[in-house]
Amino acid sequence: MSFEDFGGSQSSTDVLVVTTNDLPGFRVDAIVGEVFGLTVRSRNAASQIGAGLKSFVGGELRGLTKTLVESRNEAMERLIEHARARGANAVLAFRFDVSEAGGVGTEVCAYGTAAVVSRA
Repeated sequence: MSFEDFGGSQSSTDVLVVTTNDLPGFRVDAIVGEVFGLTVRSRNAASQIGAGLKSFVGGELRGLTKTLVESRNEAMERLIEHARARGANAVLAFRFDVSEAGGVGTEVCAYGTAAVVSRA
């Protein structure tokens, strides 16, 4: 398995995304506002059957882990697109929220505060 399968995206972008409220070495010139990226994914039947069997013996549910990482990456890419469309070049206070979506899938929301920043 590769980094992308379990560790997130390695893609470079013109929008900086950080979990902190500020960005060392940068000045916040403007706050654009809240931005988010959202995806809802259902689990396929084979994955659910495999997860059910695996739950008897314990251990990582690799298929579900891979699906969740893909969902997080997709939500983050949508967040970056939203920030870019609003004229931002950074997202501060970045977070993920994951929840069950009506019992049929998983909702992943990436959100944060879009900002325009420049080197200090």
